[in-house]
Amino acid sequence: MNQSSTARRASFRSRVQERRGLLVAGAFNALSARIVEDIGFEAVYLTGAGTSNMFLGLPDLGFIGLHEVAEHTARIRDISTLPIIVDADTGFGNALNVRHTVRTLERAGADAIQLEDQVLPKKCGHFSGKAVISTNEMVGKLRAAVDAREDENVQIIARSDACAVHGIEDAIERGHRYIEAGADILFIEATETVEDIQRLPQLFDTPQLINIVIGGKTPTLSANELAQLKYGIVLYANATLQSAVQGMQTALRRLRSDGRLDEDSSLVVSFAERQRLVNKDFYDALERKYSPDRE
Repeated sequence: MNQSSTARRASFRSRVQERRGLLVAGAFNALSARIVEDIGFEAVYLTGAGTSNMFLGLPDLGFIGLHEVAEHTARIRDISTLPIIVDADTGFGNALNVRHTVRTLERAGADAIQLEDQVLPKKCGHFSGKAVISTNEMVGKLRAAVDAREDENVQIIARSDACAVHGIEDAIERGHRYIEAGADILFIEATETVEDIQRLPQLFDTPQLINIVIGGKTPTLSANELAQLKYGIVLYANATLQSAVQGMQTALRRLRSDGRLDEDSSLVVSFAERQRLVNKDFYDALERKYSPDRE
């Protein structure tokens, strides 16, 4: 096991356990992950919805699989030093599939792996018409996930979508069972009232993740407010996706209307900034180092 990976995972686990509302931004590919790190965030979340939307051009309805998720995880790991939280949807099957998923994603570079209790294929947590598997089945999947990891500091995030299906009390009961099964972080998705947001962290000793979906069902509280409530992670899974789409639409509308788009238009980053983000200077230096003309 790579010692730097071990240290990174242990440090990340410690930060989450502090329950200080660690603010995490989502990424849908390697470049968006690099921007997340460049801005100064302490962790990055590989979003399933963002991958489905941006990689396939499809809604978050279970179209992506383990291959796509592992590939994107490895690409992000290659260019980022940040801890990576990976959205693994339902684990892509039963408990045996979950075991394989966790082993695959840990090898790809994941530092935390999120699994949810929806039926397969799943839906976005803020869509209507969701369905969930039994508590007992999810407990078995979580036990398989915990046993599958090689590094005990790879955190298993148990997400429940039961709030929208059976109500908040069922989601809370499931949360206790999921923690007993070994989950390191609890994620009750699509909480719809401020009152529930405020009380949930008081019901569990285990850190919780809250997902702020811009335009979704969960009321928006600030990261500071959520830190005061003792959430472990405050996630904006698709801020990069939604801002990127708006930026593309705005710039392309200008190009379509004016017939040109200049670097100083404020609608696009500069050519130099684009090269900085992909670390071109580093590769230029490597090219010089390995050049056959170098004495």
